[in-house]
Order: sequence, then C-alpha cells, then structure tokens
Amino acid sequence: MDLILYLKQHILLAPEMEAQVQEAFKREELSKGHRLLSPDNFSQKVFYVEKGVVRTYYIKDGKDITHSFILEGSFFVSIEGAFFDSPSPYGAEVLEQSMIRTIPYQELEKFIDGSQALQKLSRLVMINAVKTFSDKLYSIQFQSAQERYNSMLEKFPDIMLRVPLGHIASYLGITQETLSRIRAGKV
Repeated sequence: MDLILYLKQHILLAPEMEAQVQEAFKREELSKGHRLLSPDNFSQKVFYVEKGVVRTYYIKDGKDITHSFILEGSFFVSIEGAFFDSPSPYGAEVLEQSMIRTIPYQELEKFIDGSQALQKLSRLVMINAVKTFSDKLYSIQFQSAQERYNSMLEKFPDIMLRVPLGHIASYLGITQETLSRIRAGKV
C-alpha cells in the first residue's frame, strides 16, 4: 500500500506535510533475496513495506530462524539500533519483488515532534508492534503447532503462496516435515 495512502487512512495531514513526508521517505524497488539488514546490525532506519514481503530472522546455532513476516502496509525498525544504539540480533530479507520506503529514525522523529497526527500514528504503530510481539510470545508458550499454523493463516491468508515453506516452518518453530503433516491434515 502506498505510504501516503496508508497515512491518509489513519490520520489527516496537511498537503505540505504530505509532500515533505513523501520526499523524506526514500523509495527503493528490491529483488527477491535482497538482504536489507544482516544480524548484528546497528540500523537506525525505519522501513515501510509498500509492496512485497520481508522476513526478519536470526541465526541460532548456525541455523537461520524466521522471526516475523512483514507485509504491505507495515512499518518495521531495528529497535536495538534505533533506540538503544546496540546491535540487533535480527536481519531482514526481501522474499519477493518489493517496494520499500526508508527514513532515518532521527529524521522521522522531527516530523513526529512537529505533528500531533503523526504522534498519534506513531503510538498506533508502536501499540501494534507490542501486540504482535505479545501474540508471538503467547503462541510459543501456549499454542500447539496446529494452532500456531491456523493463527498464521488467519493473520496472513496468502502467506503459503508467497513465502518458502522452510521459512514458514521455522517461523512456526517446527520442521518442514511437521508442516507437511499439518497441511495434509495428518496431525
């Protein structure tokens, strides 16, 4: 979803502010497999996915584990880098041809400080991020593999068509064999 269209769905911005935001967020078309961030990055950029799918991941015991999927109309940021000036354990990879918008967090902060509407939106984005982390923690602690799979499909209905099964299995915390059994209804 176009960034300005996304903003218009959530807040009312003056045309001058719209133009400034449009110009400040750099737009990049990226190919499948492009690595936006490597694990242990110090990125202070805020990313907005206009089109495509991005996954965040980490490396554990030499294995690549998917942490989250970010689809169109979503923001993400390396919390450790942007807010704590420390390395983030998460990398980010483009999973299909994507249009990504970026802005340095410090520059975005200036816009937010100058606009009550953007302050409101930033609160909503942060609340949604906390809710996403809370849901992920709940699923890990209390849901079976089948329940995690069903929740993922509810949240991302077309994910199976857009993301390799290996990434989906690692996101769910299961093997590809278990994912195959769940999909076949044999669990």
